[in-house]
Amino acid sequence: MPRDPDEPADEAFRISMVCTGNICRSPMAEVVMRDLVDQAGLGDRVVVSSAGTGEWHVGEHADPRTVAALRARGYDGSLHRARQFDPSWFDRLDLVVALDRSHERVLRSWARSEEDRQKVRLLLSFDPEYAGRSDVPDPYYSDSAMFDSVLAMVEHSCKALFRQLEPAFRRPHPVL
Repeated sequence: MPRDPDEPADEAFRISMVCTGNICRSPMAEVVMRDLVDQAGLGDRVVVSSAGTGEWHVGEHADPRTVAALRARGYDGSLHRARQFDPSWFDRLDLVVALDRSHERVLRSWARSEEDRQKVRLLLSFDPEYAGRSDVPDPYYSDSAMFDSVLAMVEHSCKALFRQLEPAFRRPHPVL
């Protein structure tokens, strides 16, 4: 089961992926990023979670089209339960990844300090292939093909993000 950002502090790097309702884009990003972390053998060094800016779907599973798109690409999104981002999490998070500019604005408005605001970044900002674009489209009101397209975009951008962060994750823990 995924670890929550509100667990007691440890040495792990904590990332939260955030979209609107936490049933489409951010669960995709969470599952993909966690898979990248696990495949690299870094599951003990990086905690990946997700949340939504809204409360509409709290406690619900990911959208069935999200789960189907993930399954078709070899991922398991069946355990996901939606939740709303809590601004108190900023204290324990190292990176808050917004899936579009509206999420970025909300998250930065919830930040209590400039340090918290600096933790908020757009997913596509890590991916040179999407230079000039900032928003991962919301597939909620579309068809299954759009979910597949969004997942491909999320996968590509999560890989770009992981490539940038992985060298820091591989550094040895400091000896106390």
